[in-house]
Amino acid sequence: MSRSHRSVIPGFGLSLGLTITYLSLIVLLPLSAAFIKTSGLTWEEFKTAVFSPRVLASYRISFLASFAAASLNCVFGLIVAWVLVRYPFPGRRVVDALVDLPFALPTAVAGIALTALYAPNGWIGQLFEPYGIKIAFSEIGIFIALTFIGLPFVVRTLQPIIEELEPEFEEASSSLGANRWQTISRVIFPQLLPALITGFAMAFARALGEYGSVVFISGNMPMRTEITPLLIITKLEQYDYAGATAIAVVMLVASFTLLLIINLLQKWSRRHHAV
Repeated sequence: MSRSHRSVIPGFGLSLGLTITYLSLIVLLPLSAAFIKTSGLTWEEFKTAVFSPRVLASYRISFLASFAAASLNCVFGLIVAWVLVRYPFPGRRVVDALVDLPFALPTAVAGIALTALYAPNGWIGQLFEPYGIKIAFSEIGIFIALTFIGLPFVVRTLQPIIEELEPEFEEASSSLGANRWQTISRVIFPQLLPALITGFAMAFARALGEYGSVVFISGNMPMRTEITPLLIITKLEQYDYAGATAIAVVMLVASFTLLLIINLLQKWSRRHHAV
């Protein structure tokens, strides 16, 4: 005999309504405002605003630097997460807390600190200056800043998955004759791949919209080290609101498309390795 169970939590209809309303107010309305503002431009004005050489250069810098930083964070974020979960060592709690530092640190403070370190007269920058390697006020500085702010996303995404990964699987693989590389590639990595893709997507999206930490270390040179968020701010300061929203719409569509592709890859990897 079936019985209906009442729950103190609101039902599906009310919960769905509250969810849609909240997301509409917080996400959909601000994003739709950008599209509405851009719709006031003619096609020629839109092309001029979003495809000028300066804007295209900012796209290239922002997307390539964000992709490179997220990719590097996938490699070292996996190593950091694995060490924090699997190996007890003195000071592990301190290291674990340091991972969250980019979350808590204001981005402007991070930018000033990184600039002080990597400037030509900084502690690290002065070591490379005699060899003609310029870190701050160059594309390298942007890459370092985006790597700094994106690392926690990868580490914190991977840690719970590694904690649930039983060491017995590795021992069983070894007892069946698999070498270390076969165990990593066929047993461990498939289990971590969906979370790794999620961490990459989060780090990439965070880096793509980063402004505070990059604006100090990049030098903000048009056509060379000017990122797209800075260009949007510049347009706003010049009261070119339509041009700023047009660039923002392009970034929004490009980011959404890339994240959709990444989510599809994540879904595929889960299905593929579940078979």
